[in-house]
Amino acid sequence: MASKTATAKKKAPKNKLVIVESPAKAKTIEKYLGKGFVVKASMGHLIDLPKSRIAIDVDNNFVPEYITVRGRAKLLKELQSDAKKSSEVLLASDNDREGEAIAWHLRNSILSKYEVPVHRIVFNEITPQAIKEAIKHPMDIDESKVNAQKARRVLDRLVGYNLSPLLWKKVKNGLSAGRVQSVALRLICEREKEVESFIPEEYWTLDGDFKRGKNEFTAQLVQFRGEKPELPNEAAVQAIMETLNGKPASVLETKSLDKTIRPKPPFTTSKLQQMAANRLGYTSKKTMQIAQQLYEGINIGSTRVGLITYMRTDSVRIAATAVEEVRAWIGEKYPDELPEAANEYAVGKKAQDAHEAIRPTYTKYTPDYVKEYLTRDQLRLYSIIWERFVSSQMANAKSRTVSTDIAIDEAVFRVSSTKIVEKGFYQVIKTLAAKEDRQKPLPDMKSGETVDLVTFHPEQHFTQGPARYTDASIVKTLEEKGIGRPSTYAPIISVLLDRYYVTRSNKQLVPTQLGRIINDMLVEYFSSVVDVSFTANVENELDGVEEDRIEWPKMIGEFYFPFKKRVDEVTETLDSVKGTLDEKTDYVCEKCGKPMLKKLGRFGFFLACSGFPECRNTRSIPLARCPRPGCDGEIVARRTKGRGKEFYGCTRYPECDFITHFKPINATCPKCGQFMVEKYDKKNGSYKSCINPECDYLHSQDDGGEPGREE
Repeated sequence: MASKTATAKKKAPKNKLVIVESPAKAKTIEKYLGKGFVVKASMGHLIDLPKSRIAIDVDNNFVPEYITVRGRAKLLKELQSDAKKSSEVLLASDNDREGEAIAWHLRNSILSKYEVPVHRIVFNEITPQAIKEAIKHPMDIDESKVNAQKARRVLDRLVGYNLSPLLWKKVKNGLSAGRVQSVALRLICEREKEVESFIPEEYWTLDGDFKRGKNEFTAQLVQFRGEKPELPNEAAVQAIMETLNGKPASVLETKSLDKTIRPKPPFTTSKLQQMAANRLGYTSKKTMQIAQQLYEGINIGSTRVGLITYMRTDSVRIAATAVEEVRAWIGEKYPDELPEAANEYAVGKKAQDAHEAIRPTYTKYTPDYVKEYLTRDQLRLYSIIWERFVSSQMANAKSRTVSTDIAIDEAVFRVSSTKIVEKGFYQVIKTLAAKEDRQKPLPDMKSGETVDLVTFHPEQHFTQGPARYTDASIVKTLEEKGIGRPSTYAPIISVLLDRYYVTRSNKQLVPTQLGRIINDMLVEYFSSVVDVSFTANVENELDGVEEDRIEWPKMIGEFYFPFKKRVDEVTETLDSVKGTLDEKTDYVCEKCGKPMLKKLGRFGFFLACSGFPECRNTRSIPLARCPRPGCDGEIVARRTKGRGKEFYGCTRYPECDFITHFKPINATCPKCGQFMVEKYDKKNGSYKSCINPECDYLHSQDDGGEPGREE
């Protein structure tokens, strides 16, 4: 009896504690590990710099002063308590600099309280095999990677906490400036200046409709009198048409050209964000949020599966086991499209190559197989990831372009048609990127054969100026210039939008008046800080810290002391523009009768009563008169509830319910007298159009251009 009692009192074996960053990831991993493991989430950083002060000891090697993040003390205490009851703690935060720092802080916090073995585990995908393999090979925390994160955090804090107070003092309270975001803002502002200064030039094209038997086709003038045609105006086109009218048309020659199309490598973070923006219309932030969900785990029936590998990467490298798996799948489904050897892709020179490319964890989970378990957005993103990866290991495709030249006197018209003759990797891409495959085939025409000219089609065009940045193009530019890293592209854009330094208009990034003021000041007085090459060099130095080639305090010191000296100089010498941004207006306060002032606020300019603080009346600045007949209201900017999307409506709402999503500009239509708005489409780019639906007046990009007609 005594032995039974003793047996009953034996302590149960302790569990191993695994700490990840998110609850969704914890849920997936706990299912994989089962008994003997407890999986908890840290919810990101628990320990960081305080928000209320700079907290960097600049006189002592820039030692940061870390504290427990406000509101996270209870969670940290719970994790410490869980660690005490565990046989081992495995820190499984993300395998990047931020994740390493999270693990480092957790380890230090746990060991400051209790003696328990603490190790680091890393994995690139959340699958049973990857998780169990990582647990078999625990390691120490990478101190160099932690130092790289620490250096980046300290540098950003020193820049932000010195520039922001300067902006508060000289421009407006509540402003802020960040190291990397300010460079992105500079790029966006410089592009906007190019857009505004661009003067479109008129040019024309000349097409001809031709007929051969029952077949009709359209060809474009490509040569006149042995040279490329110069058609600057309608008169030039008319002169050519008069020369050619009534003259016979015949086939000059037909050429066929085959082109080999190689599949593209699997996605990196930036390429995924670009594709999702261009094809799906997703913002960078939305793309990363959905990718995070796919990575952390989705319930596929009764099984929880991490569907893709880690989504923050700059490498196109693929694990050998994944290549073997996808080649086996291709060999079974599309044996004719399986290359003899695996396709290999070069990793970019700037790539850190810490992670694989973004790929599905299991090729067998096709988009069709998982579609019933995913939301529409998840399925769309997963589909392009799956297609891009599988196609990357398939055979080349081949296209054939047939071009026929038609001669009329001294003019040559050309018509071309392209089709895919060998599908290759296009077999798995449902949304065929090649428009050629949908082109109408040309009739078989031989040299010397006569064709009939049906009619000419002269068309007026205007040269397109530089396009504003979109999520896709700014990410592409940041990557090409070496600014930021895969984990920072989406936050850079989000911060600029959140601060209202930039807005989205027709998916384009447009600097606000506030953004321009901040940028102009930073470029004039801190040009080196917002310099593209300087920022790119900082990224290279951070890589050097991670590779243990550079001592981070020395790197920070070389930047900080000259920077701080410049901040002090500007603080002393720069005149404050506070209050000078306010402008007197002719508007009168409807509440007290005093004049209204034009002020710069969080969301741009607005009208405020000059009788403040006795009268606190404010309202939006009128942009135009209401176009509704009989209405004497004015059009002002408004925002939708919830998402805060901007639109434009009448001040007499609800009596007048006129609204438009096109922004009124400071111009009136020369044809009908109503106000003009800015529009955008892929064909015309940015252009100005009359708000009157019964008026067809349209202007290309700039008032200097000639009017055309909207089609």
